[in-house]
Amino acid sequence: MADRNRTPVRRSPRPGRRTALLALACALVAAGCSGGSGTKPAHSPRPAQPSAAKAVDPGLPGMPPLVDKSDLYAADRPNRLAPQVRDFPSRVYVPNTGSDSVSVIDPKTYKVIETIPVGVQPQHVVPSWDMKTLWVNNNRGHDLTPIDPATGKAGKPVKVHDPYNLYFTPDGKYAVVMASMDRQLVFRDPHTMEVRKTVPVSCAGVNHADFSPDGRYFIVSCEFSGELLKVDTAKMKVIGQEKLPFEGAMPQDVKISPDGRTWYVADMMADGVWVLDGDRFTKPRLLPTGKGTHGLYVSRDSKKMYISNRGEGSISLLDFATGELVDKWHIPGGGSPDMGGVSADGKVLWLSGRYNSEVYALDARTGKTLAKIPVGQGPHGLAVYPQPGRYSLGHTGIFR
Repeated sequence: MADRNRTPVRRSPRPGRRTALLALACALVAAGCSGGSGTKPAHSPRPAQPSAAKAVDPGLPGMPPLVDKSDLYAADRPNRLAPQVRDFPSRVYVPNTGSDSVSVIDPKTYKVIETIPVGVQPQHVVPSWDMKTLWVNNNRGHDLTPIDPATGKAGKPVKVHDPYNLYFTPDGKYAVVMASMDRQLVFRDPHTMEVRKTVPVSCAGVNHADFSPDGRYFIVSCEFSGELLKVDTAKMKVIGQEKLPFEGAMPQDVKISPDGRTWYVADMMADGVWVLDGDRFTKPRLLPTGKGTHGLYVSRDSKKMYISNRGEGSISLLDFATGELVDKWHIPGGGSPDMGGVSADGKVLWLSGRYNSEVYALDARTGKTLAKIPVGQGPHGLAVYPQPGRYSLGHTGIFR
């Protein structure tokens, strides 16, 4: 692709006749070649066609460029760990909302090796944008507990009001706290968590989100009012809001397709995922998956999405290429699969069992249940860590 910022080389015309002809041409243009009065040309010039470089949106300033514009998750291939996380021990961190603790699982043995006391009602364990810290969202304790993934040790809690969930803008400039009960999106410093801007919202229960390929907007689910928000990242402003077309809708996890064209929103009351055009933000259609649809996770090869159906103990598989469901796995003996993530090598899908005080380890290729691991009460947004990727957008691990 040509560099449109490069100054073109200009060659000096030979003296003599060419110079005279050029002067005559310039005079004709100035006089108007149509022969009429004034300087208006005979034909309106055709609008300039945008170059390939102009047609590509440069994205949110400061955001690392995509590895592959046709696959948002190209940096998440098996075991492609960033230098800053490469030496972290592989662990599964499970926040127990009813026990005010985090269970730490060794994925090699499927055993809990430590229980870390944290604040009141921890909801999610969230990797920071720079991937060096894990933040435990203590929703009712109104603070965040930092965990050093290199040592597994918890640090001093940071006061943050109503941190139900936590995200980071793609440029790493802000943390975005989903203050569910406060009805706010709170933009904060990603390190100190000091407030930079508070954005009140008119929907109830902001909880999950994902970002557009260019990082310029993100879509948020509102659990208690059955709505979606579209937010301008740079302006920190809600630019769209719509009610889901289902009575009693309760949207949960949000995930964008690898090609960046389609958005999926899990809905635990509609028992399926909403399929949405995020750019146009038009009325979505419902794809039924199973009872209590909750969490959405992309396979390491970017070909499938794992969809947890909490109300029936199953996981549906969606093929991104066709947009169709291709399989459904049932957990033997039932369960309540909720939130989680995929192992660094892509071989194991980890999900919390919200109402069974357990965690499920499933073969990510066959769906075979490898283990059911007892943990504390109300396990929720567990984080598998470390994971491949260059930076974290938040939640239990959205990496690009």
